[in-house]
Amino acid sequence: MIRGRIATCLVFLAFGVALGTWTARIPAIKHGLGLSDGQLSVGLLAFAAGAITGMQVVGRLVDRHRSTTVMLPMAVAEGVCLILPALAVDVVTLAAALFAFGAVHGSLNIAMNAHAVEVQRAWGKPIMSSFHAVYSAGGFLGAAVGGMFAHAAAGPGVTFAAVGAGVVALALWASRWTLRLEAPTPTAAPDRKTGTPGVVFLGVLVFCCLVGEGAAADWSSVYLRDSLGSGAGVAAAAYAAFSIMMVAGRLIGDRLAARLGPVNLVRGCGALAGAGLGIALLIGHPVAGVIGFGCLGAGLSCIAPQIFSQAGDRDPARAGQAIARVASVGYLGFLTGPLLIGAAAEGVGLPWALTIPAILAFFVALTATALRPRALAARS
Repeated sequence: MIRGRIATCLVFLAFGVALGTWTARIPAIKHGLGLSDGQLSVGLLAFAAGAITGMQVVGRLVDRHRSTTVMLPMAVAEGVCLILPALAVDVVTLAAALFAFGAVHGSLNIAMNAHAVEVQRAWGKPIMSSFHAVYSAGGFLGAAVGGMFAHAAAGPGVTFAAVGAGVVALALWASRWTLRLEAPTPTAAPDRKTGTPGVVFLGVLVFCCLVGEGAAADWSSVYLRDSLGSGAGVAAAAYAAFSIMMVAGRLIGDRLAARLGPVNLVRGCGALAGAGLGIALLIGHPVAGVIGFGCLGAGLSCIAPQIFSQAGDRDPARAGQAIARVASVGYLGFLTGPLLIGAAAEGVGLPWALTIPAILAFFVALTATALRPRALAARS
């Protein structure tokens, strides 16, 4: 059982490393192909389209053939497809490469989360947050490795080949230890529209969280520097605080879930995220801004893992489809959130626009009862 948990962590690590490395080398790809901002955005949209396509397709495959049957080949493909963007010669081939990489990345996202739910069920207590903590750490590691290759003046091809080989090695290691669990049998008749009852709304809650993650990634430093007049170092500390607290929250999230239960944990996390960022915006000081984004990271850290767990447990035989729906709806938040905040900032200013993720976090807190197991919800 311990080896099975480690194997699942290895896949989450590979997933984060691949994405972090790609993100770190985007400027090199843009410069090497001589792309404008608009042309680069086409490639990035292709990655997003591929990811959503992969999520939609893979859910049924996971339920039909078991999570490990899909997860392990996709983990290997993640390392191979990471190399493809470095082979692009223009915006068209870059878009094609990123669509393929995105499709594999989205497919692996669903398969590994479905498998994590199965491992958690076999383990007998909450461990989902620990997997997501490993993913977050992998993203840091991938970005750091990509940065080191960039500092050494190595091209994207060398970077992606080296990291891709490491991702494949992690996948092969995981294949030796991964648990082969029995496929569950259906426990409920699915809803004709949503597949499994209540899943779409769980996706809405992930959407709210990922709006906050996208806002922190794209707007936290801009807010501190342009709106509060801080220096570049302090401005960068806002996203660093968000990221560090995200990992820290996920490291203790399983113990909190076991003690508080998913509903109370998500309710408290949503309140922390909304109040922390909201109060910081009211104070309007750089130090408060750093603390506020740290609270946002801590608050959002445990929400998505709990939602994926509940989605997968609604009907274990259809966990792949349920998680695919949740992830697809949620991913739209990461894509559209920064654009929404940017558009709002044009009209009311960035400080007011950043109240959007705070309000959405409070919405998650108020609707946390959606995570209550359906049997309990029916009795209450």
